[in-house]
Parts: sequence; C-alpha cells; structure tokens
Amino acid sequence: MSGYDLSAPPGEPDETDPTVAELRRLCTATAARLTDPALRERVTAVHALLGRPLRVAVAGAVSGGKSTLVNALLGRSVAPADAGESTRLVTFYEYGADDGLVLAELDTGEVHTTRLDPGGRFPADLGVPVEWVTRVRVLLDRPGLRRLTVIDTPGVNTVTVANERAARRMLFGTDGDDHADALIYVLRYVQRFDADTLAEFRTLSAACGMTAVNTLAVLSQIDRRGDETDPWPSARRLAARAYDDLRTSVFDVVPVIGLLAESARAGLLDAADLAVLRELAALDEFDLDDLLLDIDEFGSAPDFPGTVEVRSRLAGRLHTYGVRVATDALRNRPGLDRDGLNDVLRTASGFDRDGSGDGAAFGSVAAGIAHFARRADQLKALAAVHRLRDVARTPVTGGDRHVLAQLGDAVDEGRPITGALSGLRVLAAVEAAGRGHLPLGEDMFTELLRLARTDQPAARVGLPADATPEDVADAARAASIRWRRLAVTVGSRVGGQRARDVLGVLEDIAAAPEPAGPAAAFGTRPPVPMEEIALRLLAAPTVGTDDRASLRALLNGENLAGQVGVDMGADAAAVAERAAALGARFRIMLHRPLPAADRRAVTAVCDAYEAIWAAASSLQPPAPIGRNADVRRD
Repeated sequence: MSGYDLSAPPGEPDETDPTVAELRRLCTATAARLTDPALRERVTAVHALLGRPLRVAVAGAVSGGKSTLVNALLGRSVAPADAGESTRLVTFYEYGADDGLVLAELDTGEVHTTRLDPGGRFPADLGVPVEWVTRVRVLLDRPGLRRLTVIDTPGVNTVTVANERAARRMLFGTDGDDHADALIYVLRYVQRFDADTLAEFRTLSAACGMTAVNTLAVLSQIDRRGDETDPWPSARRLAARAYDDLRTSVFDVVPVIGLLAESARAGLLDAADLAVLRELAALDEFDLDDLLLDIDEFGSAPDFPGTVEVRSRLAGRLHTYGVRVATDALRNRPGLDRDGLNDVLRTASGFDRDGSGDGAAFGSVAAGIAHFARRADQLKALAAVHRLRDVARTPVTGGDRHVLAQLGDAVDEGRPITGALSGLRVLAAVEAAGRGHLPLGEDMFTELLRLARTDQPAARVGLPADATPEDVADAARAASIRWRRLAVTVGSRVGGQRARDVLGVLEDIAAAPEPAGPAAAFGTRPPVPMEEIALRLLAAPTVGTDDRASLRALLNGENLAGQVGVDMGADAAAVAERAAALGARFRIMLHRPLPAADRRAVTAVCDAYEAIWAAASSLQPPAPIGRNADVRRD
C-alpha cells in the first residue's frame, strides 16, 4: 500500500528539521527576554507547537462522511459515524500507550477520564454533560500517531450553534494557538456551499496558514452518484474538475468510498458477514441485481439470504457497490478469506489507489496523508511563523517593544526566507499565490505546486525520474528565467519576494548537478543572468558611471569576488565589506522618486548584494573565496 499508514510504525525518528530547530531557538531567545507573562506564554506555546505531532483536522458538512474517513485513517472504527450529526465535539485522536483512554477536557479546566466502549467505539456517555466539554482526547496505541494527530470536528454547517463554533475555532484559529496545522476537507458533493466555505476558509485561516500546501479535499461517497456499475471513471473526472476549481485552495481533490475504506482497514467484516456474502455470490447475477435495487429493503426484507441482522450490517458497512465488489470477488475466487476480501475492498475504496494519471495531483487519501507526514516539520514551521507574526504585531510598551520588533524582523513576510528557514520558501510562495499576493498564470502555478509536492529534483521540474542531471539543470534554468522575470515585474513587496524565493529554489536545483573535482572547487557564474534587471538600470539616466560599472560586474562576474569587482584573491571579509558598501549605495537610490519598474530593479540589485554579503560572511576568513563560491542573484 502506498502512502503513510497511521497503524504502522513510523520508522526511525527523523532528524530535527533545521527550520524547526531555528524557530525553536528564536522562540527560546524571545521568551527569555520578554517581561510580559502573557506574551511569554504565547511564544512558549509556539515552541510547544514545533515539538508536537502535526495536527490534521478532518472537516466538512454534516453527514459528509468525516467520521467514516477518520476511522479509515486510523484503521479502527472508533469515531461515531451514525447518520446525522454524530460528531458533537472536537475530538483529538492521538498517540498514547494507554490505548482507549478518553480524556474530556472541561470548560472549568478539569479533565474527566473514561474509556472507549468494550467494542472500541467512542463512548455514548462521557460521564459529564456534553455542554461542559471543550474538547475530547482519545489515546490510541497506533505508532503512526506519533507523527500525526487526527482531529474529528463537528460539521461546519451543523444544526447546533455551539458545535459549529467549536469546529470553526479549531479550523480558523479563533481559539488562541490551539488549532489545526493541516486540513482534510470532506465534500459530499461538489456544490456551491463547499466552494464558498473553502473561500471563507482561505480568508479566515491567515493565522494558521491553511493553503494549497496543507489542505486536501476528499470527494466522498462517490459510489452513490448514479446507477453506474463502476463509479470510478465518473468520480475521477469529477475530482479533476473540482481540482481545477479549487486548486488555489487545496493541493489535491481525491475521490474515496469511505465506507469500504473503513470496513477494510478496520477489519469490520466477521465470519457471519463472509458467510452471507458467499450465499449472495452463489446467486444468479441478475437475481442479485434485483436484491440490490433498494439497499434499505436488502437490509430489512425477511426472505432474502442470510439473517436480517447480518444483511443490515452489510448494507451499512458496504452499501450497494461494496456488496457487488465483495460478491464478484468471491464468485471469481471462491477460496478468498477475510484478509483477502479486505484487500479487495480496500482497493475498491480508492483509499490508496494511485489516480494521478487521471488529472489529479496525488490521486489518493493515503498519498495525501503521506504528503502531510513528509512535510510535517515544514508545515508546523509555517504555522509557527504565522503565530510569531501575530505575537510580533501585539501593541506593547517598554522593553518588550524592542524584543517584539526584533521578532518581527526575523519572521517579516516581506523579507527573504534565508538560512535555516529556507525550507519554507516554496510553501510560503504557494501560500502567497493562494491569497492573491503572487499572481500566477496556469503554467507557473502548476510549476510552483510541483516544487511544493516533491523533493525529487527531476519531478520538481516536470521531468521523468530517469532524466539526466544535465536535463534537470537545463529545465531548472529555463524555469528560472520565467521566475526572474516575474520577480522583477510583480509590484507587491510580498509577492516579489516570494517569486525570488522560488527563483532561489530553482537555482539550487540547477546548481546541484555540478560535477565534483577541480571544476566544482572553482565555481561558475549563477545559472541565470540578470539581464532584465541590470540592462534596465544600465540604460536609466539616474544611474552614474561608477554604478554602471558595478552593475556590469554584478552581471558578468564569474564568482563572488568578480561580482563585487574585487581581486580574485580577496578574502571573505573584503568581499563582504564591498558587497555591503555597494548594497548601501544602491539602496540610497530608493529614497529618490523612481518609476515603479526602476524601483523594483534597484530593490532586486540590493537584494543581490545582500545575498553576496551573506554568502561571503558565512565563509571562514581568511580563506580566499574568489574561486570557490557562488551566489544566487535575486
């Protein structure tokens, strides 16, 4: 099975992501300097966020199949999934060695404990009035939950005001820092309500960063959309159309038959179910079709094969399509046991079926969960950055004002994402595109999402896995040209910086295949020149002779030293000092009235000198750097 399995061991613990480590250090240093206890608590909460599992909320309309999908994810039938508004509380399913312990957190701050029912289901009675409960935590000994916590939420169009308020607190971050880091949004039908809700979600979720990098849409109950024997061709087309409509809000729309996924992954069918399914498989196919014309009658009629109890259970666990799939499998393979039948049903559910060739990006729920697991540290870091920006904007006086100003500088949305935070560059760009700060055409948005969805260099630039390093580098250079043009022309401060962030990622990919040995030691020019920027300024009447010479060096220099016009044997300190001086000189131009295009070009040149200064400063003096380092010119 592809994807990330919450019921399976997660493997060896990953090393701490450098982005997470850097943000933890920032939180620790900031909290130590703050004098306001409330501010210190908020920063400490962000630090805690970075150390906990990624929180993935499952949300959607009432009766859309949320809890059924939660059970499929967990591989256990725990969450209540009866008809109607079954989920009344925000419920966290998290890792715990005391399997089945239920913790009801009350509005008084107290915690009431109980356990799952003997059958392993959510208890019908928590032992306290539901209106006293703010949230419920259910501990499960599922190793995969060490990395991901699954949160079941009430419907966002619930009939109970209090339930809807609880769901929105979790989804939209209106309850302090206690909200989700990623979202699985279940759509029963692709209808106007869901599009509007996702648009509202995109607007309201600025605090927690829900965008196309951390939102998966699941098209549920696709087996109930008509009388087709095989619902999958239509379901894939519908998912692809939905993805076209929602692609700025979600990273994929995947179809699934939640009932089959839950039944197969939780092993709900017992020996009595299998026996009745064998009886049904022995019937003439036309007779079986007649029995399945009305699934309610199938489950309740007294004169059909098997007992009413078993048939009613099969109707609830498999519905019409699932019964057909099961009986077909047993008719073709009479010796099939329960494990084999569960494999058939799991495949038929689409839970881990690869449908990426049908217009979707990933094609399955399992692949989407794998995306969350693989990007868990980066998604938590992105959420942490949002929270720290909120903290930095808090009105304060006294010494804390200076501390918050420094915090704001460290996570400023309009500044380059550099150093240990560079892992967020693509995610931040997707977020900016989803919110309209980074205007992209169809092709470039697709290009951006490819960069966000995989770590494989060839796949990131749209090439097959067997592409040569040289082909990958060429494709990255070609893409860099487009992104450099965009970085120059985008007027928004945030959008322009996010475009330069993507440009940096592409230049990293283009530079990666450089061969080892002497050639790599001497370095080469950055893969994409700055013609769009430098040529504009070279022709500008406001640029003097000396500055034109500096621009020519920046454009034509073969390495750091050449780009700032110093001797090839200069040490790191000299190159850094020269880059800082040139950056300051060009930044003075920004104090003059300039055409918008010239202003953007000057800003880009200043950023290039800042990058050179940063690269030179990172080297240990007095090592000569003229022939062993490059810089990305943004």
